[in-house]
Parts: sequence; C-alpha cells; structure tokens
Amino acid sequence: MALNTEKTTAPSDALIKDLLDALDKVSGLHPGFRPVHAKGAICSGTFTPAAEAAKLTRAPHATRPSTRIVVRFSDSAGVPNVPDNDPMSGPRGFAIRFYLAEHVHTDIVSHSHDGFPTRTGEEFLQLFRALPVSGPNAPKPTPLDTFLASHPKAVEYLTAPKPFPSSFARESFFAVTAFKFTNSQGLSRFGRFRIRPELGNDHLTPEEAAKKSANFLFDDLAQRLAKGPIKYRIAVQIAAAEDQVADATIHWPASRPEIEFGTITLAKRENDADLEMRKIIFDPIPRVDGIDLSGDPLSEVRAAIYLLSGRRRRAAIGG
Repeated sequence: MALNTEKTTAPSDALIKDLLDALDKVSGLHPGFRPVHAKGAICSGTFTPAAEAAKLTRAPHATRPSTRIVVRFSDSAGVPNVPDNDPMSGPRGFAIRFYLAEHVHTDIVSHSHDGFPTRTGEEFLQLFRALPVSGPNAPKPTPLDTFLASHPKAVEYLTAPKPFPSSFARESFFAVTAFKFTNSQGLSRFGRFRIRPELGNDHLTPEEAAKKSANFLFDDLAQRLAKGPIKYRIAVQIAAAEDQVADATIHWPASRPEIEFGTITLAKRENDADLEMRKIIFDPIPRVDGIDLSGDPLSEVRAAIYLLSGRRRRAAIGG
C-alpha cells in the first residue's frame, strides 16, 4: 500500500485571497461566475455503485443501491462566454455531487487532463501571477519563463495536448488528487478517480474544432439528453507502494490496477438560470466516512478557494 507520509494543513487566508486575486487578473472579474470554469451546465441523474465499490470504501454511496446526483460540465477559462472551440476552453471540467441525505453530500471534482501543473498552492500562485505579465511584448526572460525553468511539471502540463472532444459525452475526466479509501473491514488503499464515457473518447482536430459553433459542446448536451441518457463509468486507480499519493503533478503508471466504482446515468439538463443550481459550491474534499485526504497539500487549498469564490458568487447572484 502506498504510504501517506504527509499531513495537510489549512492554508492561510492570505494565500487564498492572493490566489483569487491572481485568477481574477488572468480572466477578468465576472460577478456571479466562477473565477475558473465559468461557463458550465448542470445535469441530473443517478449513481449506481459497482459490486466492487463496497470492497474499496464504506462510504454511503458505495453501499446503497443508487444515489441522486447532479454534475456540472464546464470549459476551463474564467470567461463566461468563452467559445467551446477556443484553446482557453480546455481542459474541460466535470464535477459530481452525490446527495446522501438532506444537507449532506460528497463531491468529485475532475477535469479532462490527467495531472496538474503545480504541487502546492504557493506554486500555483506563482504561476498565475506570472501569466498576465508574460505576454509577447514582455522583456525576456518573462516571469513565466523564469517560473517554468524551475518547474518542469508545469511545462509538462502546459505543453501537453488538450484536444477538443466532439462531445462532453465522449470525454474522460480525472480527479486532480488522490484519496485514501477505507472499507468496512478497516482496509485502506490510496487511489485516484477516473471517469470514462460509455461511448468512448472522441476528439477533434484543431481544424475540425474551428468549424464548430461557439457553444457546440453545450448544445450537444441538450440534443443528446433529448434522445436518451448519457452514461459514464467511474473507476479508482490504485496506487502501488512506491507511488506518490500526495503530489498531483506525478502520473502513476497506466499499469496500476483499477477498481470499478460505479456508473453515472444522466437523464436531464437542469435550468442554467435556476438559483439553487447556480449556488452549488463543489468541494474537492470528500468529507465522508470511508474516503479521506491523502496528504496532498492542494486539497485544502482548492477547497478554500472554491469556498471563498463560491461565497462571492452567491453574494453577486443573491443566494
């Protein structure tokens, strides 16, 4: 079993505020919208656990017959009207909320690239402070050049292909951080969520994407759901003893075994203007018995900035 050798600590309020300010400088301030993944759509459906899920974790949604869910698809940019075929739109996001009881839920937050550019919130802040002051007219080396020179994993993330999917229903998604899964017998294993479409992946060439409409991915959602459900399979990739479970920049070998977690069946697109849907603040920390943090420092940082930006968004929309 991979060892959890680190403990998470709550990030400082100053770091979270600085991160939100840095994100605002990259995409501009858009009241009522998220600072990243601003353009999105929410769909509803059910989660049905696989038989193996209860062997992995005692979490409620892994042991009951089915659980009501909503999911939010999104483009990456913090611009609410970013075209779906703009390079800024990737990687795309996929957040899932499992409703366990009244006012009780757990979430998975994922995106369509397997990895993350930085290991810590402090490094992420350095990256996003460098981006807006490193344009083509900036003196060389730019702040971004300097940052990337000492952060090869960020280079790997920024230069990795992020192709346009032909549909949200034809894209895979990956939870950013690992978690510790514990079953009813007390056996714990570390793993990462992997979400794959029932129809398989299908990506466009840049030339094909350029011919698409600005909202082709979101229009496709409504059209597909009018014909029938959209399904995804969730699996958990299990870490080996030598794998780093507290560093989101490090890939685990594809040969690592996976445990089937369950199936998502989406049946309806929700009203994007519905206040209750717009108020949802997804949480990167599971906060449910049987799924715990792995020690990755990004987990607490991401949760704190989601909460701060979510409260700002709620204030803007009157929620």
